Amino acid sequence: MSVKLKPIARQVIVITGASSGIGLSTARKAGRRGAKLVLVARSAQALADAARDINAEGGEAIAVVADVAEREELQLAADEAIARFGRIDTWVNDAGQTIYGRLDQVDDADNRRLFDINFWGVVNGSLIALPHLRASGGALINVGSELSDAVVPLQGMYAASKHAVKGFTDTLRVELEQLDNAPMSITLIQPTAVDTPLAEHARNYMPRETVLPSPRIDPEDVADASLEAATAGGRDVTVGAMAKMNVAMAKMMPGLGDKLSARRGGQQQVDELPHHPEGTLYAPGESGRVHGDPGKVAA
Repeated sequence: MSVKLKPIARQVIVITGASSGIGLSTARKAGRRGAKLVLVARSAQALADAARDINAEGGEAIAVVADVAEREELQLAADEAIARFGRIDTWVNDAGQTIYGRLDQVDDADNRRLFDINFWGVVNGSLIALPHLRASGGALINVGSELSDAVVPLQGMYAASKHAVKGFTDTLRVELEQLDNAPMSITLIQPTAVDTPLAEHARNYMPRETVLPSPRIDPEDVADASLEAATAGGRDVTVGAMAKMNVAMAKMMPGLGDKLSARRGGQQQVDELPHHPEGTLYAPGESGRVHGDPGKVAA
């Protein structure tokens, strides 16, 4: 079924992970274009500030504090959207976390918590959104990564969670678009490394402070891709030249891809002691920033 999605100015959009990084950038851009927004994250103050700023610029946004790993909490975001705006046109699953450490050294509880956020958070959001998106003819947008296809050392469980997100998203698309002929679109966004506070929020098992490997793209590029998918649909959308190269390499020349991936292992630490090794895996960060720390350069 061909789906005609609404322009952003006529949409009600739910965005998880909206208190920082890609989610915050997406929210700001959508607000400036006239969307009605439901912002979801754990960081209550940063989320309230984001909604306040959007409203001050003439947009319309509400904040719902929720942990995406808890389906009951995330359900409240959908309930608030319906109570305030009457429908949901696009749901963006953006909330995510990472862990830096070798796979044989990371605690099982931390790995499970990462999957609860990165994978089950996407599952929870998707399944909560489905009846609303079917009704409105809307768009489901799941933010994966180039690591949904490729890998990088020292973030192995993050890559595993993003592989799982792709498997879930692809299967859901087949079931809904092909088997059910449902009037909605399902898109996976696959950016390369993005200049967000993700590394600062990470659980860090490494002896030094961590960064995302270079080159990093601007979060606004990913926000633009998400909003394009909200109006034009799409399947797998890679963002950034490195994402296109790494995804293609993983599929067509995996052996060479492994060697190139190994080189990125040394690009993920700076010559400083860890600032906050516990990260925000279990607690909100409240950074409220779109971009990462500009002073960090890989050692």
